[in-house]
Amino acid sequence: MLLPRFYKDTSIGKSPKMFIDVHCHITAEEFNEDRDAVLTKAKEDAVTAILAVSESVADFKEILDLSAKYPGFIFPCLGLHPVQKDGEESRSVTEKELNEAVPIIEQYADCLFAIGEVGLDFTPRFVKSSDDKEVQRTVLRRQIELAKKYDLPLNVHSRSAGKPTIQLLKENGVTKAVLHAFDGRPAAAMEGVQCGYFFSIPPSIARSNQKSKLVERVPLENMLLETDSPALGPEKQVRNTPSNIRISCEYIASVKKVDVDTVKRITTENALKLFPKLRKFIKVV
Repeated sequence: MLLPRFYKDTSIGKSPKMFIDVHCHITAEEFNEDRDAVLTKAKEDAVTAILAVSESVADFKEILDLSAKYPGFIFPCLGLHPVQKDGEESRSVTEKELNEAVPIIEQYADCLFAIGEVGLDFTPRFVKSSDDKEVQRTVLRRQIELAKKYDLPLNVHSRSAGKPTIQLLKENGVTKAVLHAFDGRPAAAMEGVQCGYFFSIPPSIARSNQKSKLVERVPLENMLLETDSPALGPEKQVRNTPSNIRISCEYIASVKKVDVDTVKRITTENALKLFPKLRKFIKVV
């Protein structure tokens, strides 16, 4: 496995002609047939950087390998999602899986840009008991400890658990986090804004009244762009790709009643603020 510990300095781009996708599952099996073509198209469509997030330990090696293959474009984030899969079945994460993940995350901490995807997911079909919820909280707390130890931001999932997630982050002294595709109430999001957290908006805003209301309330200074590819595209059950990040940008601009270039510029500046390691590769001029 190639270790992406050292990157060639490839500072590129001039604001506002770029996008940074802060949350993407580019190693997902949906891209196995044409991943290189998808990434080439993303570059053509002004995507300057992709933060590749993991869900399980099984993703770790592929994310690291892909970031080595695309230095200065794919940036690795490792973490345990609160929902794991056993074949076709999904269930809440376990502490055993956490114990397997932690040594690997620590081994490659120097080359990581965030700990993620981590968080809470209290969707009833995944959480069978209060014990499941408590294990998720334990797993998240341990990953918060890792983020603090290595001075890394958190890339956070919070499905059906928006307010509990923000509360746990606050209680554990988290200061650097992005809440991706936040599905909670705007009032809960504003608690996160008060803590300095960011909220990344996927292309599914094109079909989501909840996301539009979120964008209305959250200041642009606390917003980032994401695709969550291959999920959360502008069309339901159609594969999403990093190139669709422009849709997020355009809808934010429409809701906020500002021009698209303003959204590009501010979200890029926000990404460089939350993920300072990116500054070696991207300069806003």
